[in-house]
Amino acid sequence: MSSPGRPPVRSRPGRRGRSGAITASALLALVVAVAAARFATRPAPARTADGTLTVATWNMCGVRQWNCSATGGAAAKNTALRRLVTADGARVLLLQEACSGDLEAARRSLGRSWRLAFQPYSLRDRTGRTTAVRCTGDGRGTAGFAVLSAHPLTAVRVVPSPQPVAGLRRGILCATVAVLDVRVCAAHLTLPGGDAAHPNWEYRDDQLKALVAAVPERRTVFGGDFNLAPPDGHDPAAWVWPGAAFHVYRECDQDASSRPRNTHASGHKLDYLFTALPRVSCAVRETGVSDHRALLLKVRTG
Repeated sequence: MSSPGRPPVRSRPGRRGRSGAITASALLALVVAVAAARFATRPAPARTADGTLTVATWNMCGVRQWNCSATGGAAAKNTALRRLVTADGARVLLLQEACSGDLEAARRSLGRSWRLAFQPYSLRDRTGRTTAVRCTGDGRGTAGFAVLSAHPLTAVRVVPSPQPVAGLRRGILCATVAVLDVRVCAAHLTLPGGDAAHPNWEYRDDQLKALVAAVPERRTVFGGDFNLAPPDGHDPAAWVWPGAAFHVYRECDQDASSRPRNTHASGHKLDYLFTALPRVSCAVRETGVSDHRALLLKVRTG
């Protein structure tokens, strides 16, 4: 599709050259560093009473110009996000295609204990000029991905990963829920053909390698919108997955007796949550205001 943010039907990718650019925006790193310092000064609440943590990932389809104008407005998406918290018990949310103003409003509505770490997307043209992606609508801010948490966040960090030379630059954002000693990472991977300068280059393999290398072996939950189907013998993109996925780490919906549930309106599973902590439950929620369903994973943290 023409939009930089919408997942198309899968196509066979070409192998990306190893000279792909690495995300290294000093300005964005400064934003996250300031956020990390602010979060680190917050007092930590008590540990959860039942020794569990529920993490959600949801592509909000909040950037209207990315074929999302018919999926509901900011207020409806805020209500759906709050429902993931109040009805499903999510205490950490990994969010993609979200607007900074919308997320700040959601954070305030959830209460003073909630924290937000936000990383904007950027568009880079063939000349190397980089611009932010503005969300249409007054006060909605810039488009990006985020970690929204009921607990203070520390060690907030953008993980360097290969990004398109010319095109939409997504990325990986990690933070530690210090009170539970759990490292969480939100990732949004590049679509096949997402580099206008090198449309046959594949980025997701090296982005996944960077993501896995950034998390601890056990006390972590990481995921997001990977723009990638689960590996199977019939998928030509199965080689993209690193060996640790589904082996060292288990996916929310990983069950040998059944296929994982779809998370996208196209009928594909594109959204993932991985962990090495004991899994308690996995749920897929239709929010009604996005082309992606939300995925919720409850883990034991004790």
